[in-house]
Amino acid sequence: MNERATLEKIAPTVEEAVAEGLAELGLTEDAVDVEVLDNGSRGLLGIGGRQARVRLSIKAAPVAGPETGQPGQDAPSSGDDETLRLARQIVTEMLEKMKVNASVEAHYGEPEEEGERPILMDISGSDLGILIGRHAEILNAMQYLVNLMVSKQVERWVQVVVDVEGYRARRERQLRQLARRMADQVMKTGRRQSLEPMPANERRFIHLELRDHPSVITQSVGEEPGRKVTIVPKQ
Repeated sequence: MNERATLEKIAPTVEEAVAEGLAELGLTEDAVDVEVLDNGSRGLLGIGGRQARVRLSIKAAPVAGPETGQPGQDAPSSGDDETLRLARQIVTEMLEKMKVNASVEAHYGEPEEEGERPILMDISGSDLGILIGRHAEILNAMQYLVNLMVSKQVERWVQVVVDVEGYRARRERQLRQLARRMADQVMKTGRRQSLEPMPANERRFIHLELRDHPSVITQSVGEEPGRKVTIVPKQ
C-alpha cells in the first residue's frame, strides 16, 4: 500500500492507538480502514507488556474510467482536473500571503492499489528554507492545511503531498538509512536504541522501513513534541 495513504500508531491499547491516529489525520473512523498489527499484551503483573500497534489506511474515493464509469487508471476526468487546479491555487495563494516568491507545479502521482491518485505539489525557487522549518514543521503544517482545504472544497478526502525542492524524498532516504543503521546496532549490542524526537510523518518512515525486520521491532514512546521511535530487539 502506498505510504502516503497510511499511518501506523503504537499505544497501550488498540483503542488508544486508533484514537491517536484519527486525531492526527483529522478524520473520523468511517473514513479509514483499521488493521490491527499487534493487539499488545499487558504482561505479568504489568511487567514485560507490549504495546498495541495499528495501521490506519485512508479510504480511497473511486476513480472512474472515461466511458464505463468503472474504476480505472485512465486520464483524469474534468472533475479531477478541477481538483488539481484547486490544489495549485490554494498553495499559490498561501505563498503569496507569506510573501514567498516561488513557482508551484501540481500533478497526479501513480495510482495506489485502490485506484486513488495523490496530488503531488512541487514548490521551487530560491531560499525556500523558510517553507521547511525545523524538522519540516512549517512544511508539514502547510501540507495539513492544504489537505483540509482541498478536501473540504471537493467534499471528499484528497491526499495532497506538498514538497519543497525535493526535500521530502531526501529526508525519507536519510531516515530509512538511519533506521537500518540503528537496527544493525541493536542486533550487535542486544540493547534498545532511541532516536531523536521526530514528527509523526517522519516516525512513520522508521516504522515502515523496519516493519518486516526479522530481529527488531519499533515503538513510538513519549508525548508530542518529544515523541520518539525506540528500536527494540525481538524476544
